[in-house]
Amino acid sequence: MSRDLTFTELSRVDATNDRCTEFVMDEETFRAFYDRTARGVWAYLARITADRQLADELLQEAFYRFLRAAKTYESEAHRRNALYQIATNLARDARRRATVRPFADIAGDEIEHVAARDSAAATERLADFTRAMDGLNPRERAMLWLAYAEGASHREIAATLGLGQRSMKTMLSRARRKMAALLGHAEVKR
Repeated sequence: MSRDLTFTELSRVDATNDRCTEFVMDEETFRAFYDRTARGVWAYLARITADRQLADELLQEAFYRFLRAAKTYESEAHRRNALYQIATNLARDARRRATVRPFADIAGDEIEHVAARDSAAATERLADFTRAMDGLNPRERAMLWLAYAEGASHREIAATLGLGQRSMKTMLSRARRKMAALLGHAEVKR
């Protein structure tokens, strides 16, 4: 039985063999996956790059590369980890190409919004947090964001950032201590 191919299916035709490759995600599945993950990936990219516009660009590129890879994934978590790994690699590449401006510069409008609706104490905490995040290196920011904002396990963080799983607990602990020291809650232990 023959049927007409849709444009999406046609784009997956292997030009060298003139045959269709395995369909990894249909359009509806991808849209649902995008809706579940895009906001978190964007927030992650915005934190580790310290640039909201760059995060927008990298988000688009991450999803494009994710789809283009056309891999088969074992589970939703596996797909999500692969997407975060792509996003992390794109952020690293962007950092290598250009100097990143301090996060405090891009958070000005967010701080004004919080100040307008919250108390001065909330604004002060946000400013302190922003300064502390700016004091961390990009890998430390990424580890803390994945662990506490995304709820990723040590194994998932290690896979996403391309680090050894055995050293992840120690590295994450050091990043937490450094963050606490930057916030004035403790001294950095070495």
